[in-house]
Amino acid sequence: MESLIEACKKGIPDEVLAISKVEGEAPGVLAKGIANGTVVLLKNERIRKSSCAIGQGCSVKVNVNIGTSSERCDPDLEIIKAQVALANGADTLMDLSTAGDLTEIRHKILNLNAPLGTVPIYEAIRKAGNVQNIDSELLFRVIREQCRQGVDFMTLHCGVNKSAFSALKSDPRLLGVVSRGGAFHVAMIATHGEENPLFKEFDYLLEILKEYEVVLSLGDGMRPGCLYDAGKRAKSTEYLTLGELAQRSLSAGVQRMIEGPGHIPIDQIGYNVDFLKEVTANAPLYLLGPLVTDIAPGYDHIVGAIGGAVACMHKADFLCMVSPSEHLSLPDTNDIIEGTRAAKIAAHIGDLIRKKGGIPFEREVKMAEARRDLDWNEQFSTALFGENARRIHDRDGESDTCSMCGDLCAVRLVRDLFRKEEQESSN
Repeated sequence: MESLIEACKKGIPDEVLAISKVEGEAPGVLAKGIANGTVVLLKNERIRKSSCAIGQGCSVKVNVNIGTSSERCDPDLEIIKAQVALANGADTLMDLSTAGDLTEIRHKILNLNAPLGTVPIYEAIRKAGNVQNIDSELLFRVIREQCRQGVDFMTLHCGVNKSAFSALKSDPRLLGVVSRGGAFHVAMIATHGEENPLFKEFDYLLEILKEYEVVLSLGDGMRPGCLYDAGKRAKSTEYLTLGELAQRSLSAGVQRMIEGPGHIPIDQIGYNVDFLKEVTANAPLYLLGPLVTDIAPGYDHIVGAIGGAVACMHKADFLCMVSPSEHLSLPDTNDIIEGTRAAKIAAHIGDLIRKKGGIPFEREVKMAEARRDLDWNEQFSTALFGENARRIHDRDGESDTCSMCGDLCAVRLVRDLFRKEEQESSN
């Protein structure tokens, strides 16, 4: 069966033509981007739902993680959280469930009109019972089952191999490994002394993903979990491996994107993004954050949005929502709302850079005109989250200015002054 990459080398498939209208990009440009690996299109053909293009020339996309845990397993609540995320601007969802009927939970989420990602090793661990009992046969069976069910993209920690493990041991970090998937693979290597099956049998993995047109998200299992660890060698060792695997994926006709880089100082974001883009031939880049300080628990959605906006300035493509409960607890519905909105703002800021002079900036101009005219309804309709803006404005009662300035409104004063001069000069 011909993959999307192979089809795009020959022409412009219908699904690419359709998404080009959404992105405001020439169909031929998008098709070329998919063919050379700078763009991916999330759309597992097993289930018909909205598609999503990520990468060069596309708008910055936002993913929201949901899912049950052993501490709080309420599948119905996770569906509500998914719906809330989509209502607040999420482009994709990831199901990170580790408790309950995992197949049924995915089935319900797949019924929502959004691309879905997973981390298959979570389910494999649950099926095995523990890390010691997991083997390659079980892991690949779970991957195939999830592909067949209709998952659009998968985070697979193929770069957590013996080389990365060796770098972790020779250059120790304060927080070791903070990626759950990364930690599972490290434990498998340490326990059995064998290579990560996703790395060892990478060609077989590609065969499965190609069959179902599932996008490979090469996971950052060695991402640093604190600023202190940002310069440690395990991260860079994994980066180089991901570069090699990204090329092998593209050559095999499998769409792929890259994940990274975790907790890093803000002045290192540009270097890390540039490094990943260089070694992966400009593959789409998917980031959690980056988180640029470690001491703001409860406000990590803001920390992540700051890092995400800077990363977009350096051509990152896909932001994973960070919630206020990051490092603290399983997100509730309000955490999902606040985290999604913060990520969406960061993505919009990124679009202002990526699509200079285009639709994002036109919206900024529209807001400026509405503020000049003190047209509150227009301001609320133009705002990213207008109902919240309306609620804040209206809490002090109806007014043609904000209650901060009142009758001393600078905008009204200067606007009226200029209008008066124009009237006098025209008479």
